[in-house]
Amino acid sequence: MASTADIKNGVVLSIDGQLWNVIEFQHVKPGKGGAFVRTKLKNVMSGKVVDRTYNAGAKIDIENVDRRDFTYLYNDGDSFVFMDVDNYDQLTVGAATVGDAKNFMLENQQVQIALNNDNPLYVELPASVVLEITYTEPGLQGDRSSAGTKPATVETGYEIQVPLFVEQGTKVKVDTRTGDYLGRVN
Repeated sequence: MASTADIKNGVVLSIDGQLWNVIEFQHVKPGKGGAFVRTKLKNVMSGKVVDRTYNAGAKIDIENVDRRDFTYLYNDGDSFVFMDVDNYDQLTVGAATVGDAKNFMLENQQVQIALNNDNPLYVELPASVVLEITYTEPGLQGDRSSAGTKPATVETGYEIQVPLFVEQGTKVKVDTRTGDYLGRVN
């Protein structure tokens, strides 16, 4: 059993049988009354974010989460297959666990997978990835007051918004957290 003094960003807590990731925390010592810890927690499975307050010194359950490097190999219908870069073991992860990361994963790409008791919790991608535009309409300059955007499909099949000057076959940098266009890559 740990106490609230052990709470740090990135620590995973077990609360009522569910795993919660600490996004941010703050130790508060008011002038009157006892100290407490204010936390913002994100559910590992559902992504739901809640605020929770603990009295200082309260006992909490900290779960052991192992983040390991894997290489994405292929999509096997409703699951994804990864290879551990250390021991070359293959790990099959369900589509629900992979979530939106599937929109930005290419074969042989390096990812991190968080494991708890050898059960995959979630897949972490780099902050941005380079993808090629496989289809987009030609951009037409017209009467408008601001820069326009158009839909474009990247090689994973995901659709993003890009500026009008981006053409089919162009490699672009995409933010994996939001799916936003970040720029062209030479």
